[in-house]
Amino acid sequence: MKSYKIHLIRHGLTAANEQGLYIGKNDLPLSPAGLADLLHKKGEAEYPQGKYFYTSPLSRCVQTLEVLYPNCGAEVIAELAECDFGEWDGKSVEELKLDDDFQKWITGASTAIPGGENAAMFQARVMAAFESVVEDVMKKGDGDAVICTHGGVIMLIMAAYALPQADVSAWGAEPGCGFTLRVSPSLWMREPVAEAIDYVPLIPNM
Repeated sequence: MKSYKIHLIRHGLTAANEQGLYIGKNDLPLSPAGLADLLHKKGEAEYPQGKYFYTSPLSRCVQTLEVLYPNCGAEVIAELAECDFGEWDGKSVEELKLDDDFQKWITGASTAIPGGENAAMFQARVMAAFESVVEDVMKKGDGDAVICTHGGVIMLIMAAYALPQADVSAWGAEPGCGFTLRVSPSLWMREPVAEAIDYVPLIPNM
């Protein structure tokens, strides 16, 4: 029976990532080190093929696809952007550790981020966007897909849809890396879940 692979790839490093800062909708580009790391990974490992490409609108994701899949013509999906960290954007854990709202948020509470999103808002838009991509790929019916997005988005998608099931913390991805999901239309129509089958990129001889 026909199935589809959807490859989730986290964007490359930015200067804020290198400094350990929260970065959400702040539209930072890849850093020189992030670009070099992506080129190294592309040279040493095997990135999966795709016919359809989707990306967060933020520059770090668009640039990552341009490096890994030049001229891929990715469709930009606004809802695949990282969580809106509001007033916390650009700050470190050290700077935020005395913030009561931050302490509640990191324990999983539905506390709204000042000027940003709460967990329920973030989850709702990301899940709707991912399900829309899956439905689009199945409707086209003739190829696999690559999604370039953010670490938090990938963790949420994998925790919500991947089999075998695992806690969100199990799905962390390094910059330029991610996971492959295999979607079976018959299973998806009964319950929206997909099989986690591989890491991205594949390391030769591993």
